[in-house]
Amino acid sequence: MIHVLIVDDDAMVADLNRQYVNRVDGFCCCGVATSLAEAGNVLNAPARQVDLILLDVYMQRENGLSLLPVIRATGRDTDVIMITSASDAATIQTAMHYGVVDYLIKPFQFPRFEEALNGWREKKVLMASHQYHDQADVDRLLRGGAPGLADNRRLPKGLTPQTLRTLCLWIDAHPGTEFSTDDLAHAVNISRVSCRKYLIWLAQVNILHTSIHYGATGRPVYRYRLRSEQVALLRQYCHQE
Repeated sequence: MIHVLIVDDDAMVADLNRQYVNRVDGFCCCGVATSLAEAGNVLNAPARQVDLILLDVYMQRENGLSLLPVIRATGRDTDVIMITSASDAATIQTAMHYGVVDYLIKPFQFPRFEEALNGWREKKVLMASHQYHDQADVDRLLRGGAPGLADNRRLPKGLTPQTLRTLCLWIDAHPGTEFSTDDLAHAVNISRVSCRKYLIWLAQVNILHTSIHYGATGRPVYRYRLRSEQVALLRQYCHQE
């Protein structure tokens, strides 16, 4: 079992991430730290195993980036995935400098989260499988599964150009409109489950902006709107057969 420590002072977000961790086969949440000092105590406890840290940047009177050099200085074999709303270049560059293995910008949905954890695990397995590696292995370690480096425009298995075209036509006809999965599924008369798959993909390729809202039950509701700079790309999908 892979033990994951969540470092986030927002109780609702931390709990959502804990639920996400426990949904990924082979992973479990071993604790939640609401401050960097608490995270340091967990890491320094000899009886606690921490394989992976999910780290926020913006915390009360603290910057999560400050934990990165501390982890590196200890020489621990613990990797870090950033989960944060910080999207500025300086923060991302600093995180990369300290060797974070992935960087998720809030809000995101479970498939991207699952991809991050499974991608990290695959690289760990590859690293441990051989004493020496050939060029193909090194290429996979450095490039394979890195979000944003590959062209993600190709439709994933199970999605069809025809249905995508239908959804994109509706989105193009409602510029500036924020909508939920239920809104769009009802408007174009397709199942909610199917609609959600297309929306997740459109968000992953940066055509849609995603925001997250918490209802009275505490469950997240994702809402989407077209990114104004991506209208031309969206219209390419409107006209494909």
